[in-house]
This record gives sequence, C-alpha cells and structure tokens, in this order.
Amino acid sequence: MMREEFERLVTEEFPKAIPKQFRSVINNLAFLVEDEPSAETRKAEKLHQNETLLGLYNGVPYPLRGDLYGVGAVLPDTITLYQKPIEEEASEHGGGTAAVRTVIRETIWHEVAHHFGMDEHTVRRREDEREGKK
Repeated sequence: MMREEFERLVTEEFPKAIPKQFRSVINNLAFLVEDEPSAETRKAEKLHQNETLLGLYNGVPYPLRGDLYGVGAVLPDTITLYQKPIEEEASEHGGGTAAVRTVIRETIWHEVAHHFGMDEHTVRRREDEREGKK
C-alpha cells in the first residue's frame, strides 16, 4: 500500500477508534507514520528479534500533565504507526484494505490508551474486555 493511502486510512480510522468524549480532550498529539521501528526504537523498547511493534506512544500521559503543561512551546506527544508491521498483521487476518483498517483502528486505540495513562498490562486487559475475552 502506498504511504499516502495508509496515512489517509489513519486519518479516517482515528474517530472510529476513539469515542467522542475522549477525542474531545485529546490535545497536542500528533500521529506519525514510519515504515518500521528503527534499530534504536527496537532496542529502547527491548524487543526480541521475533517481536514486532505496530505503534508507539511517546509523550507526557494526560493524567501526568500539571497545571503548567502547555505554558510556552511544548512539542506534541506522538503516536507513531509502523506501516509494514501493520500490513503484515493485517495479512494474517485476511489482508486487504478492510484488515489494514482494523489493525490501524486497534493500534490507535492501544496507543491512545497509553496517552491517557494506562500501562501495558492495563491496556491489554482492556483490549481483552473489549473483545469479550475477560
């Protein structure tokens, strides 16, 4: 898939992934797309050779922002979506644009949960609850 089309899907799937009441309080957050995690990112995230990363949140989680957050120039938090791993994950679920959309939507939800202060364990538990796996 061409990068432009992938970025369009990210833009289209964001409002589907995040309920309106949460979208309304998100600010100073930018979405980025990269082909895949760099060696530096893989090392920082302690990924093993066979592990992949679909997305990565980087910033100050919403609950930790103090009263002075945003005073002066503050770079935005970022959520980076990794196109190749997302497309590979989608291919394991039938492939095609619909599968890519689903993986993008799930990845956005996961990373925005980190933006709202959830740790990895809590995010995964909530994902299981959303999928009815309790």
